[in-house]
Amino acid sequence: GVRDVMFLYEDNRCSMTYMYEYPEYLKIKLPKKTARRYPAYELYLYGEGNYAEENKNLLLTGIPVLFLPGNAGSYKQVRSLGSIALRKAEDVDFKYHFNFFSVNFNEELVALYGGSLQRQTKFVHECIKVILKLYRDREFAPSSVAIVGHSMGGLVARALLTLKNFKPELINLLITQATPHVAPVMPLDKYLTDFYTAVNNHWILKAQDLRNLTTLSVAGGFRDYQVRSGLAFLPRLSQHDSALSVVSSAVPRAWASTDHLSIVWCKELILATIRAFFDLIDENTRQITGDPKKRMSVLNHHFVRHPAKMFEENPEAFTDLTGAFMWITVKGSKWTYSVYNDSDGKYFAFPLASHRKSYSHVYCENTMLDTSSWIYGCMNTSSSMCLEAADLSWRAELLPTTKIVMLKLLDYPSLSHIVIQVPPAAGNKYTLGCEFFKEDSRTVQLPVTHLFSFGLSSSRILLNSTGLLYNVQLQHFNQIYQAFKIYIDSHCQSPKERKPSVYRLHIPWSYEDSITVAKVPSLAEISAKLHIAQPHDDSSLPELNIYSSPDCQYEVILKTSLLQVLGQIVRFHAGAFPVYIVSNILLTYGGQLSTLRSTGQCSDFSLELVRTAKPYKAEPLISIVVFLQGFNWFRELWESLSLPEVDAAVLSRQDAWFPLVSLILFLFGTGIAYWSGVFFSTSLRLFSSLWLTLIRPTELQKDKLITPRRLCGMVSLALVSWTTCGAFAVLIIYLQYFVCSYKAVRVFVTSVSHFQDSGHSKETSQNSSRHTVKAQSSVDNIPKATQSPSNNKTLAEAVNSLKMHIAILNLFTWIVLLNLPSLIYWLKNLRYNFRLDPDPCRSTAIILVCILEILMNSSTSEVKSSKLLKIAAKVPLPLSVAMLAFGRMHLYRVPYFVTFSFLLHVLCCFV
Repeated sequence: GVRDVMFLYEDNRCSMTYMYEYPEYLKIKLPKKTARRYPAYELYLYGEGNYAEENKNLLLTGIPVLFLPGNAGSYKQVRSLGSIALRKAEDVDFKYHFNFFSVNFNEELVALYGGSLQRQTKFVHECIKVILKLYRDREFAPSSVAIVGHSMGGLVARALLTLKNFKPELINLLITQATPHVAPVMPLDKYLTDFYTAVNNHWILKAQDLRNLTTLSVAGGFRDYQVRSGLAFLPRLSQHDSALSVVSSAVPRAWASTDHLSIVWCKELILATIRAFFDLIDENTRQITGDPKKRMSVLNHHFVRHPAKMFEENPEAFTDLTGAFMWITVKGSKWTYSVYNDSDGKYFAFPLASHRKSYSHVYCENTMLDTSSWIYGCMNTSSSMCLEAADLSWRAELLPTTKIVMLKLLDYPSLSHIVIQVPPAAGNKYTLGCEFFKEDSRTVQLPVTHLFSFGLSSSRILLNSTGLLYNVQLQHFNQIYQAFKIYIDSHCQSPKERKPSVYRLHIPWSYEDSITVAKVPSLAEISAKLHIAQPHDDSSLPELNIYSSPDCQYEVILKTSLLQVLGQIVRFHAGAFPVYIVSNILLTYGGQLSTLRSTGQCSDFSLELVRTAKPYKAEPLISIVVFLQGFNWFRELWESLSLPEVDAAVLSRQDAWFPLVSLILFLFGTGIAYWSGVFFSTSLRLFSSLWLTLIRPTELQKDKLITPRRLCGMVSLALVSWTTCGAFAVLIIYLQYFVCSYKAVRVFVTSVSHFQDSGHSKETSQNSSRHTVKAQSSVDNIPKATQSPSNNKTLAEAVNSLKMHIAILNLFTWIVLLNLPSLIYWLKNLRYNFRLDPDPCRSTAIILVCILEILMNSSTSEVKSSKLLKIAAKVPLPLSVAMLAFGRMHLYRVPYFVTFSFLLHVLCCFV
């Protein structure tokens, strides 16, 4: 599954954007108060060549656009947009042009640490005010700024509207690129999840107030494994008529999936964006139009359905067909025409009266991909020519190799003829075709194979094509965990040259279509999987549109792809992996404490994992709670207890959850937990062998758990946590624990060594050497001559303590990993702020420092006789259940559960 997500995707079909002149970034001077408050942030103006020189005095006359980089993004990523916009402005002799600004966020890791998101938002607000001041007293001074945000930059742009002093009219257009709008990819701290909640709630509750803001979200598709496209779709409840979400694979003239970085420079997407920007200009104000309907019309034109015509706000409804063209009447239901070096223009007229009774639709295609009108509907006809015609070219749709029109005859009762215009072709070669058909004859239904067929069975259908179009409806294909391979095998009667076939997988409830172009004859393979599950109020079916050759036969074969099913699980739930891994380790840790209490011996980590880490211990209870939350009385009871909502219930509402997911993730977590235990155990065993080989151990004296030296260590690390960064203190205590865990090894090796010395007179040196290597595995490996009760007891305690430290170290490693992003953020911004503020793990770090300073010097002998051991052994199970219930979408809660378990362990050392 990981391999499918990370490596098995389509090739990069994006072209690189290049600068034709050297790019320059002019730093904009900010007010002193702003610069002092945000020392790490800067504002730049992009320019090239002469344009950059002219703008150095900041006498700007263009249209302002602000680019916001994302997680660890650079302000220089604006160059693709800025350069192509400059070339486009040169094409229109600078009648209109754009000034592209970019914010430098110091490449902060805001996707992993949410503490700076609010600060970035406030800085962008200040930047907008500074930008608009640069245009003050200009003839066509702007009153708003358009924003393009990449990744988390798009979320920061949306968060502007949550600021108390922000005026919504300062933004009229927002375009986001691969921005996770729905939820964070990795919810590693509370500030990140709270920020998302505030932004999304504001956009839902204040949707009516945001109608003047037009928002476009572009997702990268399956190539983007960092931000899955489902997260990039704007919340469904907000702004039905002024927000648009599309996947790049469905964008006309791009038709390409992009990875998380290439979406910034993908030439095909950048061209679509810049064309949209220029079409949005109001000729009167020379700024982006203030009409929300026009803005949405332009975005739909360039990002949803392109009619292969230049955008016109109010195209003429009717036109006269003039010119010395030959008129030809076509009475048949099917027609094709090839054009090559035709010197005379022609009009082909298709009378509709004779077809209305027999057919329901007419379909026409044209491989000449120019932007001129080519298909018309006659309103009034004479015997020889059409006097008045409606331009039906606006009903066309552009595909990679052709432009198509499909009309339902009942929708056009006043039309008497369909007219195809074929202008003179000087050196051009292209084909046209039209056919009348009944919808039922060209629509077939193909039930998809079951999830558990594992690709062993298939669904297939044979299309004896005599037409230009087939629609294959995929029944029961509506969930994100479904994934299929579709094979389209085309066979043709004659070996003549044909235009390529186009296969489009059309998802009716979201703009996530994918298009494949294949030669004919050939065997084409298409991956079919969803970014968004079908909404409950939608009954439409996904379709495979086959734009075919009329004399070819097509066989469609569909099979479940187990590899891609696992890939979908990884794509949608990889963020929950740490929760399941820690849950397994925590169950094992509880099992070890339970065994210690009942037998006096601490079991091996791997054996205890097999015994205690069972999915049926946790999942049924969570499923019951999710089921009961469907009842009002239970939901009210749950809320009265101030308990957070179970994460599985939220995922179910998002249609991203099904029962087997949890089982698969739990088993995956068991595997990772097992191998992490093997790693720590093996590393300690290797160290013990090396220690015994190089150093002759001396007997170690047992220290008290709390000494003045250790108290000083606790206070020092607590101060480090409070004054600098909590994750830094956690890392220090982790390294200290890792080193001190070898003390348990030393105790163990020392015990073995002394046993061997005492038994040397009764054993040969060969046996003694052999037992030196094997003694670490079991007490039974010690020579029998040395096995006195006191010796056995000391060695058993050493072995038990070593096993317990391995489990604690395993758990603690995941706490360090989950807190690592805030540490990296702190180190990167150390020159600006010595103290991380806000710090998501400061209080947890102080508690952990105190706990682990004691645990690293403890042994199982103190714990065995504790009155609290029974409670400490049983608590990990409910903690593990709670972790799975409340930690899947809130990873920052995981350390809380582990810390509480450690706290009980420490209390067992004293009580």
